[in-house]
Amino acid sequence: MRKPTGPGAKRGPIKRAGSKRPERRAAAAARPAAKPKRKIVKPRARVTENADAVPTYPMRINKYLALKGHATRRDADDLVEKKKVYINERVASLGDKVSESDVVEVRGNVRPKAYAYIAFNKPAGVDTHQEDTGTMNVLDSLPSDLKRLSLFPVGRLDKNSHGLIILTNDGRVTDRLLNPKYEHEKVYEVRTKQPLRASFKEKMEEGVNIEGYVTRPAKVEVLDENRFRVTLTEGKTHQVRRMVVALFNEVADLKRLSIMNVKMGPIKDGGYRVIEGKELAIFLTSLGLAG
Repeated sequence: MRKPTGPGAKRGPIKRAGSKRPERRAAAAARPAAKPKRKIVKPRARVTENADAVPTYPMRINKYLALKGHATRRDADDLVEKKKVYINERVASLGDKVSESDVVEVRGNVRPKAYAYIAFNKPAGVDTHQEDTGTMNVLDSLPSDLKRLSLFPVGRLDKNSHGLIILTNDGRVTDRLLNPKYEHEKVYEVRTKQPLRASFKEKMEEGVNIEGYVTRPAKVEVLDENRFRVTLTEGKTHQVRRMVVALFNEVADLKRLSIMNVKMGPIKDGGYRVIEGKELAIFLTSLGLAG
């Protein structure tokens, strides 16, 4: 039935547009306050660090030449400026980058570099590399005649650990020794804060889950209730310490005894010896280097 619309028709109370506002305000007040918007940051994928960093490509030409043992980075820049370096038959320029597939040549009368290989006993409390903290590093304790050879440590040994570090000016060693695909053995002797559990040796040899990464199987020799010797073929950051923590213990002391066939031997803390003769020949041959 249609409502009357004529002039005499009765009209009901007029509903104003704003008549529901008080009710809306009351309803809004009754609702819980909206949570403030948060900026969603996608978590970055966890990267399992390698304590002994492997060179990555592309890399600057001076770093490449140092890695391959042609010269220090500074000397490599000099070779580039003198137009003695070629990349794929093209004269290289400062700042050029190369990939693994590039053909790099050093031409002209370039004096072959004299390589040196040193076994150094790093004391605990000494950094392997120069840090911003101003603390002592392994190169600080070398005599001046060795410092002139532009030596550098191959890989790392954390500050609180001690033992064998190899120093050299042969950049070729870095890639061959530190690249995990070659699986070169390193031996450590470890003392723990608590007695080792009965299952410790078995679990270490199976591989230990450290923050989502399962380590390669290790060789373990238990020496007594608080000491063991472990052989690794990889070098993740603080790997031995993290493996021990994952198995409900802590490291009280960690000492590296050998790297491949190079053993530290009776070298005092902060002391060194030259790697030479048969020992050097085996070391370089195992790395696939002619010397």
